[in-house]
Amino acid sequence: MEPRQLPVAGERTSETLSRFRDESGPVVRIELPGAVEAWMVTSYDTVNEVLTGDGTVYGKNPAAFTALHDGTIAPDWPLRQLIEGDHLLTKDGEDHRRLRGLVNKAFTPARVAAMEPRIQQLTDDLLDRLARAGEEVDLVREFGEPLPIAVICELLGVPEDERYRIREWTNVLLSHVAEPAEAAAAGGGLLAYLSEFIGRKRGDGDGDDLTTGLIRVQEEEGDRISHEEMVGLLWVVLIAGHETTVHLIANTVIALCADPAQLERVRAHGSWEQLVEEALRCRNSVLTVMFRYPREDVRVAGTAIRAGEPIAVALSAAGTDPARYGGDAAAFDASREPDAHLGFGRGPHFCLGAPLARLELRIALSSLFARFPELRLAVPPDKIAYTSSLITEGPLELPVLLGPPA
Repeated sequence: MEPRQLPVAGERTSETLSRFRDESGPVVRIELPGAVEAWMVTSYDTVNEVLTGDGTVYGKNPAAFTALHDGTIAPDWPLRQLIEGDHLLTKDGEDHRRLRGLVNKAFTPARVAAMEPRIQQLTDDLLDRLARAGEEVDLVREFGEPLPIAVICELLGVPEDERYRIREWTNVLLSHVAEPAEAAAAGGGLLAYLSEFIGRKRGDGDGDDLTTGLIRVQEEEGDRISHEEMVGLLWVVLIAGHETTVHLIANTVIALCADPAQLERVRAHGSWEQLVEEALRCRNSVLTVMFRYPREDVRVAGTAIRAGEPIAVALSAAGTDPARYGGDAAAFDASREPDAHLGFGRGPHFCLGAPLARLELRIALSSLFARFPELRLAVPPDKIAYTSSLITEGPLELPVLLGPPA
């Protein structure tokens, strides 16, 4: 199978992945930047099969990625910063269960539920600022970006005057066009910051944030979680916890502005939770998760894949698969009867921040359109430029006309 180049110049990556699914089938050979070859699963069924095989048929530990260690892939390959590291996303088996269990002790449903008033306050404060900003604003810069950063940093206890650095580092790490030295510097900078930040928080036992909660768990559990693993846990929460929501807010606003009748139906019925699920299905900001590594030779949808060959998992293509969701699978329909989706993954690596993401998106969208009921795009949808990442996707800017505030 001849590999297909990814990304494709001039085409949004989400569109490329869906096209690969339709043209080449549920398993595609791809070539990533740096001439690194991999497999990609693109249909609902193949994505579901690979994810449910986590910990048994497949692993996430990059030690199993043969080409990463035999000299085939250059040491300065930028994506190393994302797929390597000693953290929750690269653990398998008992190691993964141990860390996940420790995080669950600190990141409880009660902690998420208790954040709702604060998320609403942060949202309202940003909307107050929007109302003073003028008729046309960049909704990414003025709302979609600062809200998730504020929420995740509040969750972790990061001071306000340090939050901008988090955004700068993650922007670089999630871009496939970053120079190797730039990616290495961003990864090193974020890890160094988190290590120092944990040290500061360790002396402040009165905090009620997730970092303090993890420190308490660490102290109670003794040597079951190391300092390096603590750093890795915060790394995962930061990378996965705000970038995805930044883009998901903007992607959903675009979908609603393209069909005002849907927005009116959602308002009339108060069906914001249902709207969120449809956004997660077909406007997901997470394009792919990288990688899964077969523990032995496997066949996926009839395609032979050798042990140690990387498999990228195309969540966005799975969410718009006509074989699962019908001929209108790519259409955003907030009245669609909810169906199972893979927007947060599946299996042991199911997104631990899913409840917080759902809560945040519901508050952000319902509050935004309540305050600005006539909000509309200031440019045609096809003039919106999107991020260059292979991992997540959303508009770089989102010019909107707010209309009079309610």
